[in-house]
Amino acid sequence: MRWDNLSAPPDEGPPDGSAPATPPLPLALPGAVVRTFDTPGFAGMTFYEVQAKSIINRVAGTSQVPFEWTINPYRGCSHACKYCFARNTHTYLDLDAGADFDRKVIVKVNAGELVRRELAAPRWRGAHIAMGTNVDCYQRAEGRYRLMPQIIAALRDFANPFSILTKGTLILRDLPLLRQAAEVTRVGLSYSVGFVDERLWRAAEPGTPSPRRRLDAVRTLTDAGFEVGVLMAPILPGLSDDDESIDATVAAIAAAGAASVTPMALHLRPGAREWYAHWIGREFPHLVPRYRELYRAGAYAPQSYQRELTARVRIAARRHGLHRGEHGENRRLPEPTPPPPAAEQLSLL
Repeated sequence: MRWDNLSAPPDEGPPDGSAPATPPLPLALPGAVVRTFDTPGFAGMTFYEVQAKSIINRVAGTSQVPFEWTINPYRGCSHACKYCFARNTHTYLDLDAGADFDRKVIVKVNAGELVRRELAAPRWRGAHIAMGTNVDCYQRAEGRYRLMPQIIAALRDFANPFSILTKGTLILRDLPLLRQAAEVTRVGLSYSVGFVDERLWRAAEPGTPSPRRRLDAVRTLTDAGFEVGVLMAPILPGLSDDDESIDATVAAIAAAGAASVTPMALHLRPGAREWYAHWIGREFPHLVPRYRELYRAGAYAPQSYQRELTARVRIAARRHGLHRGEHGENRRLPEPTPPPPAAEQLSLL
């Protein structure tokens, strides 16, 4: 069981604003403290507070990501992005990858103290740590639980390099801490903005801040002295991969002062695949044949499609000056990470 390193925290009574909670515990989280809150922003959500036994996690050697260590203070995500690749991790908890992933969030309430303890361990060598690479560490729950200030403060105090990828504007709350950390170590900040169309945002990413608010945050962080990259991801076939959408999105990213833009086509791993396919079939049934064709061989669209998307984003970036820095130096448009070969045939709808 992937979650056997978790246990329940001592129950010291409900925090302010919490309401009694009665949902049954997942089998994988025996004894966890369950919270619901009576504020509108948390309507329909359940939080399972646990004490993690470890918090700095090594990435599996087979992963394609360019980092080795991560910190994930939450599991599940109220951003409710239809395509989120992390959805299947909820099935390790005997929860489903659909509505449960959006509404039942696991909170590692001891994350801050645990990070500090693990950074102090003699075996830790100060490797780069990535955050926000599974679920968003600045999702709505962070406003209540405030785990990230403790984590950033620990990384600052140990001068440990780290990076954060987010869709959340709550990161601006921690800007003073981020600036302090950047004085003693490398701090990388990135935002995810796949498109700027507001109707598509409301449909596909209903729990996130709007793309415009995210880009306002990019500008604020840039003005504070950070070079902020934007992951233009995912680009959704038939919904945000046309020239008009790409141009509008790249133009907005450039105007926000981003240091780079990295395009990435939608990929559909198990769990996310089924949830996204159900949504497409319900909201955009005319696109079902196209998705069946693009994803017939597995989780990734054909490399020819990915290369073509990258080329069109590159052209738009040049058109809007994103390829040049303020003093004329080149800003590189990174290549997307090549997908692993498809290993299985999957069905879509």
